[in-house]
Amino acid sequence: MEIEYLKPEDLERASGMLKAIAHPVRISIISFLENNKNKTVTEIHSHLGIEQSTASHHLGIMKDKGVLSSRREGKNTYYCLKNEKLTAILHCISECCQSKPTVIL
Repeated sequence: MEIEYLKPEDLERASGMLKAIAHPVRISIISFLENNKNKTVTEIHSHLGIEQSTASHHLGIMKDKGVLSSRREGKNTYYCLKNEKLTAILHCISECCQSKPTVIL
């Protein structure tokens, strides 16, 4: 598979997105949103067992870096993944990080 050349501004955006997802809470949020689209801050913080302010903080970072999008409906803001392909990165990392049995020869 050949990697396309990215312009400097695209590389900067890609770097920002990778930095934005490189946190355990953010990975958990992305994983939750992958299977449960359009969730509120309340649903996210309740599911993950974290403070609402913590969830809001991490959602704001990911929205700012283009990882998430949101829509306002009344008093609720619903968050979803902006690009489903980002989950492929997390699946790849997950496979790479899984403990493998040690084989002694």
